[in-house]
Amino acid sequence: MTSKQVDNANRAALSRAKANGHNGGAIPTKEPVAVSPEKPLKFRDEVAQLKRDRIVDTAADLFYEQGYANTTLDAVAEQMGFSKAFIYSNFSSKPELLVEICIRGVAHVHEAVEGALNLRLDTRTTLALVVERYVSSVLKYQKYIAVYTREEKSLPADEAVRANEKRRQFFSMIADFIERGCDEGVFKSDDPLLSALTLGGSVTWMAFWYREGGRLQPHEIASNITRSTMLMLGAVDADR
Repeated sequence: MTSKQVDNANRAALSRAKANGHNGGAIPTKEPVAVSPEKPLKFRDEVAQLKRDRIVDTAADLFYEQGYANTTLDAVAEQMGFSKAFIYSNFSSKPELLVEICIRGVAHVHEAVEGALNLRLDTRTTLALVVERYVSSVLKYQKYIAVYTREEKSLPADEAVRANEKRRQFFSMIADFIERGCDEGVFKSDDPLLSALTLGGSVTWMAFWYREGGRLQPHEIASNITRSTMLMLGAVDADR
């Protein structure tokens, strides 16, 4: 075979190899991997949420310490070390910021108590757990709860209606539990809703008087309120 024939044969073999998906021994090339847009979007969403959380926390601190009326968005921005434009990029107004604080406070407490009720434990154990989680949640979000209770009058009218409905649902949930306990013969209450509101008043008021490092620790407060509630509902003897 002549050299020209050899060259022709080699070229033909190379062509067949390429046609079959080979590149004649060269290092195979990789197709570029498309990066899902979801990951960077998720990261940006997380960063945005962290910014909002920080604004809300700072505003809650100032509303709690100074009062809603006496706190400006300039003060919130200054406390954070940012410009007011940073606040406006996340919240359109001071009332919107107040709404967010109130909604978060109520939602956290509702979730904690509902979680205890959904465990479906025996009635006395459930009551103790409800009070424990209720107390813990109010103390964890103390400033949020205090701001909501004290500044509810400053909420926009439509948001005040929504907040009242959330509160009604919350106490109805506790009242339903107390009523079930009465049906079981574990509790005694002529008015389960009033009993629920009495429990709520004693727990919510802690947002104003509790101080970390004070005379009572959270678990001691929860224990005392649990016993008081059980006495109120006739679940234990008074001299027990």
